[in-house]
Amino acid sequence: MTMGEESILSSLVMPILVGPSLVNLEKQDPGAAQLLKTAFSNAEAAHPSLCHSFILGLMKKAELKVNMNESLLRVQGASLDQESPDYRINRSEDAFQELCRKSVGLKKILSRIPDEIGDRKAFLETIKEIASAIKKLLDAVNEVAGYITFGSGKQRLEQRKREFVKYSKRFSTTLKEYFRDGQANAVFLSALCLIQQSNLIITTVKDCCE
Repeated sequence: MTMGEESILSSLVMPILVGPSLVNLEKQDPGAAQLLKTAFSNAEAAHPSLCHSFILGLMKKAELKVNMNESLLRVQGASLDQESPDYRINRSEDAFQELCRKSVGLKKILSRIPDEIGDRKAFLETIKEIASAIKKLLDAVNEVAGYITFGSGKQRLEQRKREFVKYSKRFSTTLKEYFRDGQANAVFLSALCLIQQSNLIITTVKDCCE
């Protein structure tokens, strides 16, 4: 695994695997859930990729052999209902809520890739849905940009949008390569990159507008 791949997986293990598990625990024991969330968050901040290493350690202990990229995509689809508040915007205006809906919508479609990639007809339809969802998310970002009143905030969001577009183009290239050489894991990883970029858009808007 390259350093770039490890960084992407590290950034997603907390929101996709650990976070939703803590949301479920919070229903039973709010105090314990908050304690664990603080501990994981502080540990991850001090030692990036710790959560990823922790999950890998659990898998090794349980002698589980799974494709981490594929598994994260599958779990993402199942965990969106328990998504972290970090990826929700508290502003009530339609533009902000629409951005959240478009972000969730894109992630939901991307999470279907492992189930559909083996069925060419279904996968081609999913690719069309992903392209449409990417455009709708970018349109929503443009709507929200009008609410940012300070120059540095506008620049940050514009930079984040450019990064999202870059990874969208990379995803398209990866799909072409997949239809040529059949490397499904590269598609899974590229889809995770788009999920990461979508999350970063939300957190950037939160920083600039809340």
